[in-house]
Amino acid sequence: MKNTLDQETSPYLLQHKDNPVHWQPWGPEALETAKRDGKPVLLSVGYAACHWCHVMAHESFEDAATADVMNDLFVNIKVDREERPDIDQIYQGALALLGQQGGWPLTMFLTPDGEPFWGGTYFPPDHRYGRPAFTNVLKRVREVYDTDKDAVAKNSSAIMEALTQTPAADDGGVPVITNGVLDQIAERLLREVDMVNGGVGDAPKFPQNYLLELLWRSYLRTGSAAMRDAVLLSLNKMSQGGIYDHLGGGFARYSTDDRWLVPHFEKMLYDNAQLIDLLTLAWQETKSPLFEQRVRETAEWVLREMIAEGGGFAATLDADSEGVEGKFYVWDETEVDALLGPDAALFKEIYDVSAEGNWEGNTILNRTDHADLGAPEEEAELARMRIILRERRDKRIWPGWDDKVLADWNGLMISAMANAAVVFSEPAWMDAAQSAFRFACEKMTIDGRLRHAARNGQIKHAALLDDYANLARAALTLQEATGDSAYLDQAEQWCAVLDRHYWDNDRGGYYYTADDAEALITRTRNASDNAVPSGNGVMLGVLAKLWYLTGKAEHRKRADELVAAFAGELRRNFFPLTTFLNAFDLFDNAVQVVVIGDRADPDTRSLIRAAYSVSAPNRVLSVIGTDAELPDTHPARGKTQTDGKATAYICVGTTCSLPQTEPDALQDAIRRGGAPE
Repeated sequence: MKNTLDQETSPYLLQHKDNPVHWQPWGPEALETAKRDGKPVLLSVGYAACHWCHVMAHESFEDAATADVMNDLFVNIKVDREERPDIDQIYQGALALLGQQGGWPLTMFLTPDGEPFWGGTYFPPDHRYGRPAFTNVLKRVREVYDTDKDAVAKNSSAIMEALTQTPAADDGGVPVITNGVLDQIAERLLREVDMVNGGVGDAPKFPQNYLLELLWRSYLRTGSAAMRDAVLLSLNKMSQGGIYDHLGGGFARYSTDDRWLVPHFEKMLYDNAQLIDLLTLAWQETKSPLFEQRVRETAEWVLREMIAEGGGFAATLDADSEGVEGKFYVWDETEVDALLGPDAALFKEIYDVSAEGNWEGNTILNRTDHADLGAPEEEAELARMRIILRERRDKRIWPGWDDKVLADWNGLMISAMANAAVVFSEPAWMDAAQSAFRFACEKMTIDGRLRHAARNGQIKHAALLDDYANLARAALTLQEATGDSAYLDQAEQWCAVLDRHYWDNDRGGYYYTADDAEALITRTRNASDNAVPSGNGVMLGVLAKLWYLTGKAEHRKRADELVAAFAGELRRNFFPLTTFLNAFDLFDNAVQVVVIGDRADPDTRSLIRAAYSVSAPNRVLSVIGTDAELPDTHPARGKTQTDGKATAYICVGTTCSLPQTEPDALQDAIRRGGAPE
């Protein structure tokens, strides 16, 4: 046989006419050849403007050694999906039945009768983050085809499972992380959730935001009602419990009991940043009025009480005032009666106010027994009464305010506020986020190097990994929200500092401290979460977004190295690795949303709002003008507007959706992962 595509007219097929692969056009002659030679068929479907089709062509189809394997084991058929959408539709449907995301290049394996028995989309030339090497796939498919023809005909799913098992030798002993692995971990973590009171484990209870996010991601991926309910129950119980400040907004650090009633009353910036993020993510799916209310109240608390001198976010509010824990926050019945008069009965019923109190003779306001919101008129009345109580509370002696600005905690809050600002259309939140970011860049930086803390005009202490990681993440959140490339440039500059001074050249991964920082007895290096998310975990997400936004290979390479550095930890204990795992989900399953249009155009803004209205934690947004180009590596490169209107495309892996010009259709397409209906 030989490559016969030079006889075709399709530009896509002609692009492959000089491949060493013996490509045949689709037709009875190719299938007859497969029958005569007793070979299965490798069907490759793509189109001329498909970037990842070209990538696979350069990596595999132009490689003589790979072509030899293909020619020896298969009859190889190349199809232009624009020329033959009927063929493409059949085999895209077959791939969906195999439980895989469709797209181009489509790679399907067929019997000589044209019946599909396994497939995929893009395969790399070597094993990468859960995807097997293309030549390994070829050899394994042919082996199964030759030795177990009944299984080929009867059980495609079993074959798929066999193909996705990568020998340990192929990955150097590093565990392969796949969606299946992530979901298995989620199933195990789900067993730790208290399905009566929400949250994880027994008293004391911490929010465990990154663990709940992992469950939420698994719910979005699998549709698991158990995962969804665990997260929503936990958020509801925290939002209505005593851990939440029902008068002033914001969450305390943790609950000393298992019902979220009695907090340890201090409020930390980092907890509230993470809870704003998680509540926003859940609201995008549920549109829960309660979750929106808690986000709004917490953001308003931050703007009202947590802005430090210069515009950075302050660190904490103490638990104590006048030397007594919680004194600022608790109430007794007589004071509530005096302030609210005849309206007090409703408030006391809803917020658990009684003569005996619910904690040491006092009352911690909570709605645990009235978790569902009431009628709008009732909620409006309760809101009026909460203002009365808060105004009275403001006259008390306040707990201590720690107004130092910490770079890493500010990064968390900047990102949370900027994202929520777009989701809930609150420009004041965006202004606050940008102001805090400027403070970090201008007031917490010397000679291009961040410092960890600032207060009273002084900055102290060399920055830690978490400072750079969280602020780089914040920069990318601001870039997506505003389109200002300066934020992208700043994120890359901070990553360069980390690579120069924090990277472990022997084992991979980032140290917690710089190589020129104060020498301590050891330099720690891990991917474990603590009260704040792991810096190495956050950096994996940062590098993933940088790769998708810029197309620069060094970012993907570094992300790959970061995965390899810590994936082995999964064998020992995956419980503290949830930020790392969530970031891997982004790295491997990004939903790239491209909007082509002017940000000043109302139609463009409508599409952007639509993109932010969907719970899609792996969303990576690019908004470009009609005269701009995406990076060479972007699967939507070269795509254009439809009829001169603002147009969006959703790309997952190597696959892009049809053009979307209507906000509702864009939302639906993002929920489907860009796949056509």
